Amino acid sequence: MKTLVSTIALALGSTLAVPAMAQDSTSACGELSIAQMGWASAEVITEVAKFLLEQGYGCTVSLVKSDTIPAITSVAENGEPDIVTDLWLNSAGEAYTKLEQAGTMVTLTDVLDPGGIEGWWIPTYLAEAYPELTTIEGVMANPELVGGRFNNCPEGWGCRVVSDNLVRALKLEDAGIEVFNHGSGETLASSMGSAVTSEEPWFGYYWGPTVPLGKYDMTRVKLGEYDEAKFSPLQNPNAPDPQVSDFPEAPSVTAVTAALVEDQPEVVEFLRKMTFKTDEMSALLAWQDEKKASAQEVAVHYLTSNAEEWQTWLSDDAKKKLSALIQQN
Repeated sequence: MKTLVSTIALALGSTLAVPAMAQDSTSACGELSIAQMGWASAEVITEVAKFLLEQGYGCTVSLVKSDTIPAITSVAENGEPDIVTDLWLNSAGEAYTKLEQAGTMVTLTDVLDPGGIEGWWIPTYLAEAYPELTTIEGVMANPELVGGRFNNCPEGWGCRVVSDNLVRALKLEDAGIEVFNHGSGETLASSMGSAVTSEEPWFGYYWGPTVPLGKYDMTRVKLGEYDEAKFSPLQNPNAPDPQVSDFPEAPSVTAVTAALVEDQPEVVEFLRKMTFKTDEMSALLAWQDEKKASAQEVAVHYLTSNAEEWQTWLSDDAKKKLSALIQQN
C-alpha cells in the first residue's frame, strides 16, 4: 500500500514520473485537455482522470481552469477542452443543449450517480427516533421535534427561490415553523454541523456532494413526488400559486468533443465507465476537509483505497501498464 501511495503521488505531482512504456504509447493518445471546474468534486474527478489517462493510456493531459459556461463557450469557439468531467446540466442549460444537438459535444455518462442531490434534511438520529419526521407532513405536525425552524438558503441562491416558494405552497410558517434565512453558505453549513455535533434538532435545505453530507449522517425529508410541471414554476421568484414538488436529481455528466469520440475510442470508452456514487464523493470531500488535503491528495486517497472499483473502468492494456508501474515502484 505504501508503494502504491508513493507511486500515485509521484505520478500526480510530476510529469517526469510517467514511465517509459507509457511515453512510448503517447503518440497513440497524444495531448488531451480537461476542463478543471472550480468546485471540489470536479477537482477530484479531473485529478483521478488525469492520472489514469496518463499512466494507463499514455496521454499527456493538461488541466484547464474553467467554469460551466466558459468551458462550453470554449468548445463552441475553439473546439477545446476535449473533456468536461463534471458538467452539471441544470447549470449548463440551453448553451450545452445546442452544442449537443449540433453534434459538437457528446454526453458519455453520468459521472455522479445518481447525480447532484438537493432537498430538505434532518439528522438521521431524529429520523430514527421519530420516523414520522421523514415526511414533510410529519415535520409540520411536530414542529417542536425539529426545533421549530427551517434553515433556508442565502439570498441570491437558486435554492432560495425554490425553497421560498415551497414554504408558501406548504404554508410552513402556519404550522409553527420559523424560516431562518442564512446570510451565507458558511453559516448554513455551520448550523447543521453545530446541531448534529450536539445531537440537537435541525431541519433545512442542503445539497450534495458536499462536505457536510459526507461528514454528517442526514436523512432527506420526503416532500412528495417530483413533478416537473409543478417544480419548474418554483424556480421563478414569487411564483403565483406555487405547488409542492420534491427536488429533482441534478444530472452531472462527462461530456467530450465529437472529435475526441472519433479520434480516441479507447479513451472515450474509459470515460464512459468512470463514475462515482454521489454519497461516495461526499465522503471523499469530508475526508479532504478533515485532512486539509489538496485535490491531488484526495485523488491519491481514492486511487489507493478503491483499486477494485477504478480498475473496472480500464482497458486490458491500461491495466497492464498500471500494474507494471506499481511493480516498478
